[in-house]
Amino acid sequence: MTDAPLPIFLACLPGLEPVLAEEAAALGLPDPRPVPGGVETHGTWPDIWRANLWLRGASRVLARLGEFRALHLAQLDKRARKFPFSDFLRADIPIRIEASCTRSRIYHQKAAAQRVAHAITETLGAPISADAALRLMVRIEDDLVTLSLDTSGAGLHLRGHKHATGKAPLRETLAALFLRQMGYDGSTSVIDPMCGSGTFVLEAAEIAAGLAPGRTRAFAFEQLASFDAAAWQVMRAQNPHRPAAQYLGYDRDQGAIASSRANAERAGVSDFTRFTCQPISALRAPDGPPGLIMVNPPYGTRIGNPARLHGLYASLGDVLKQGFSGWQLGLVTTDARLARATGLMLEAGPPIPHGGLKVRLYRTRLP
Repeated sequence: MTDAPLPIFLACLPGLEPVLAEEAAALGLPDPRPVPGGVETHGTWPDIWRANLWLRGASRVLARLGEFRALHLAQLDKRARKFPFSDFLRADIPIRIEASCTRSRIYHQKAAAQRVAHAITETLGAPISADAALRLMVRIEDDLVTLSLDTSGAGLHLRGHKHATGKAPLRETLAALFLRQMGYDGSTSVIDPMCGSGTFVLEAAEIAAGLAPGRTRAFAFEQLASFDAAAWQVMRAQNPHRPAAQYLGYDRDQGAIASSRANAERAGVSDFTRFTCQPISALRAPDGPPGLIMVNPPYGTRIGNPARLHGLYASLGDVLKQGFSGWQLGLVTTDARLARATGLMLEAGPPIPHGGLKVRLYRTRLP
C-alpha cells in the first residue's frame, strides 16, 4: 500500500458543501475546500477509509488516481495502457467503467470508456462488467483525462443498519448535515415530533454515542490493491459510550414507530432512544435543559394535501411556543408558506435538491 497522498473528492448535495467541509476539517482531513457538488481534500488510503467510515454528510468518497492529456482515441488508448492501474486495481476483481466528455476533441463517451476498458483488461487482466460494484470514472474535460475511483460503492446514506423506511424518508446524509447546521454536537437532547422511520433521532443518538456511520457496511475500497484488511479492522473498531441526553421520536403512525424501534435496535442505540406513538397535540418537553427539535413534516407534494397541511404546521407552532421555550428548532420543508404557518420567526437556509424536490432547513430558537 502506497503512502503517497491522493486528491480526494467528497460528494454531497449542492448547497451543503460548506457544511461538509466543516465536518471534513473536524475529522482531520487536510485543507478541505468547498467546490460545486462537494469538497476537495487529499490524503492517503487510510484517510480515504476513515472518510468513508466516519463522514456523515458525504454521499461518496472519490479518489483521483491521476490525469493525462489525450486529443484523440488512439492517444487515449496509448496513454491508458501506460497508466499504473496495478497500483490500485486487482486482476481478480471486476470493474465498471464510466466516461464523460466535456469540451474535448474526444466526445464519444462510450468509445472513451471502451478504450480504457481494453487498456485495463490487456495490461492488468481485470474483467470489465457493467454490474461490477467497483467503479472507475473517466472524465475528459478540455482534453484532460482524469481517472477516479469511487471508493464507497453503495451511497454512504446507506448506513447498513436502517432497513425500515417511511413514505418520504430523508436521507441520512442530509439529516446529518442539517444537524451540523444546527450546531448539534451530541451534548443536548433531540426530539423529532414527526419522526417517520427515525432518521434524525438515530443520527443524533449515534453522534452522541461516538458511533461511526459506516460501522456495519462494506465499502468498494475493500476490493482494491491498496487495501490492508488488518489495518482496516483496527480502524473500524468501535468504542461507544452511553450519552446522558435524551433522543426521542414521536409519530401518530404506529407503523412508523415500529420501524423506528427496529432501526434503533439494529443500529445499537435502542437503549438510549425512545419512540412513542402520539399526535402533535400530546408533545411535551422532557425534563432537563433545552435541546434541539428536528422535524421533517409532510410537504403535500408526496404526502397529504398542501392546503390541509397549514393546520398541521400551525398546530406544531402552537405546541412549540407553549412548551419549548429556549429550545432550538430545525424544520425541513419545501414550502415557505407552510413554514410561515407555524407562526414562528424562521431563518431559511439554501434550497437543497432532495428526491426531485427542493427542501430548505428553517431555523430558530423558540422564545
